Amino acid sequence: MAGALSPVASAQSDGERAPTAEAAVRATIDALFDGMRAGDSTAVREVFHDGTRLHTAVGPGDTAGVSRTPVDAFVESVGQPRERVWDERTWDVEVRVDGPLASAWVPYVFYLGDERSHCGVNAVQLVRQGDGWRILQLTDTRRQDCDVPAEVQKSR
Repeated sequence: MAGALSPVASAQSDGERAPTAEAAVRATIDALFDGMRAGDSTAVREVFHDGTRLHTAVGPGDTAGVSRTPVDAFVESVGQPRERVWDERTWDVEVRVDGPLASAWVPYVFYLGDERSHCGVNAVQLVRQGDGWRILQLTDTRRQDCDVPAEVQKSR
């Protein structure tokens, strides 16, 4: 299953056109969330650079503390058996690319099964390596109050 969720590879065959850098970055981000939904820790590990850092900006309003999640702990937690699917849904993703560096602003809502848990924004930095884009850093916010588009909301 991991191969189906892998980020876009750098080589194309049979005259296929390579995707734009922006589309390849988006494919890497989508592969992270697809891997989470599938509970596939191998697929999730593949999207991360060896030096990846994961943070959450926590706090009230305009001030925040920062909590860190070790990548190994996150990857391991993705693969743990669970009754409710981790379903992170995104919209209006903004990607910017300059050579081997990319940045993405990713509004999201996170569901545990059918229950809305939280929402916020993922600020993601990626680097291009020989085999595709890898997440170098991901910092998220977590709130209860977000204006989530109807097409992204889960129906109950």
